[in-house]
Amino acid sequence: MRAALGELARRHKDTLIVGRTHGVHAEPTTFGLKVAVWYTEAGRNLERLRRARAAVAVGKLSGAVGNFAHVEPEVEEEVCRELGLEAAAVSTQIVQRDRHAEFCTTLAVAAASLEKIALEIRGLQRTEILEAQEPFAEGQKGSSAMPHKRNPELTERICGLARLVRTNALAALENVALWHERDISHSSVERVVLPDSTILVDYLLDLATFVVEGLEVDPARMAENLERSYGLVYSQRVLLKLTETGLARQAAYEIVQRNAMRAWRERRPFLELLAADSAVTERLGPDELKACFDPAWYLRHVDVIFKRAGLIPEGGFRPPSGTSPRGLRQQSRRSKRAK
Repeated sequence: MRAALGELARRHKDTLIVGRTHGVHAEPTTFGLKVAVWYTEAGRNLERLRRARAAVAVGKLSGAVGNFAHVEPEVEEEVCRELGLEAAAVSTQIVQRDRHAEFCTTLAVAAASLEKIALEIRGLQRTEILEAQEPFAEGQKGSSAMPHKRNPELTERICGLARLVRTNALAALENVALWHERDISHSSVERVVLPDSTILVDYLLDLATFVVEGLEVDPARMAENLERSYGLVYSQRVLLKLTETGLARQAAYEIVQRNAMRAWRERRPFLELLAADSAVTERLGPDELKACFDPAWYLRHVDVIFKRAGLIPEGGFRPPSGTSPRGLRQQSRRSKRAK
């Protein structure tokens, strides 16, 4: 899974896309950076799973209440060693269930990360966005009633099953507190949640890898959507450029916001409105203002981020042709002409 995410991130390192916060256009970013977040999170989950596996790999043969009343500690150590387990330093009649809870909650975190990826893909596959789509085989039915539909059923399945893994984690936490040196209230629960959670996460990893490897990404659509908010995604750049001239931030904010709200209402280019506002032009020349609308500004540290994430190998990385910001702008213009 992580290898598939790394490949996808590198392929789209410079593929321009609008970043969205609260579901609203925010600022330009790249699809590769979006996937790089998933890639690094997958790495953390691998580390968590390794730690959780080590935490739960313990055994005990210390007797009914854990005090070795009828067996020597050396016997426990030898048996655990033969089984590849660590002998619990202290126990009761059972290995303490905080270990199992840690394992199950780690599985739940891993499942939540897969759900996070699936939810994003579902959002990007919405008709009004349509920037990426999960794999869809020839002849496959998206809807039994509406032939035109291509529903994101694989990613919906991932989101649904992740809920079960989280629910099982809660049951494992409930198993930590037992009466005195042990009761049996945890046993029946574990016979369900432990096999179910491990099987589910294995399945979710396999399904999510299939989706990521077959993900259909539309860079031209991403470029089109970036322009749908009339250039408002560059508002902060204009704001900061105005403050660099000595204008108070609050005054600059009001000027930019006034023009931004007008662009929304009148559906007019943000740059056009700013260029006609004397409060802006008395401080910024035409070239300075236009430079604020260059998406390349927002991509200038992408390589640094990818190196920090371990996604750029020694010798650097050259993205596939057509994924540069300039190439995407050209794709967007060609698409507009075709319409």
